[in-house]
Amino acid sequence: MLPLIPIIILMCAGAVLVAFFLIEKVKTYSVKAVMFKAAASICFVAVAAVSLFAKGYHALSIFVTLGLFSGVLGDIWLDFKYVFKEHDKIFTYAGFIAFAIGHACYITGMFLEFFNGQSPLYVILPLVGGLLISVMNLFIAKPMKLDYSGYKLISFIYGFFLFGMTLAALSLSIMMGFNNATLIMMFAGGLLFTISDLILSGTYFGKGKERPVDIITNSVSYYAAQFVIALALFFI
Repeated sequence: MLPLIPIIILMCAGAVLVAFFLIEKVKTYSVKAVMFKAAASICFVAVAAVSLFAKGYHALSIFVTLGLFSGVLGDIWLDFKYVFKEHDKIFTYAGFIAFAIGHACYITGMFLEFFNGQSPLYVILPLVGGLLISVMNLFIAKPMKLDYSGYKLISFIYGFFLFGMTLAALSLSIMMGFNNATLIMMFAGGLLFTISDLILSGTYFGKGKERPVDIITNSVSYYAAQFVIALALFFI
C-alpha cells in the first residue's frame, strides 16, 4: 500500500491547485490561471504514472497515461482561447482534438486490456451508441439554445469519443459482471466527464452561462473525472 502515499499527496496537491485556479479564473482569465490549471493537470498524470510503476505496465495503464497527458494539452489550449482571444478558434479546435485523442486512448486501452474475445457486441454497441448520442447532441442544440456554428464537426467527433468511452467502460463492466473496480472507476470517470462537458457546452456555445457557479462546477467535475480515471490504474 506504500504507493498510495504519493498518490494521496498528489491528489491533495491537485485539489489545492484546482482551488487556486478557480480563484484566479473567477477573477479574470489570465496566464496565471492557465499555469495553475496545467499544474493541477500534471498531478493527475503523476497519479497515473505512480500507479503504472506500482502495478507494472499494462495496455490500459500506458494508454490512459497517454490520454491524461493529452488532457493536459487540452486544458492549456482551451484556456488560452480566453487569454489570446484573437486566436480563439485555433485554441478551441486544438483543445477539442487533444481531448478527443485522450478519449480514444482510454477506449483503446480498455478494449486491449479487458476484451477477452467474447461477443463483439461488447465492442460494437458502445461505439454505435457513442455515434448516435453525438448525433442527437447536435440535434438538441437549438432547443438548448446552443450555437455550434463553426464547431459542429469537431463537436460531433469529440462527442463520439466522449460518449463512446463512457459506454465502452459500461459495456466491458457488464461483460465482466461488474466485478472489475478499474472498469467501474473508468465508467464513473466517463460520467463525470460528461457532466463537465455538458456544463462546458453552455459556457462555450450558450449565452449567459459563464457565471462563477458554471466555471466551478465544470472544473470540479472535470478534475474529479481525470483523477478517478488516473486512480483506476492502481486497481488493475
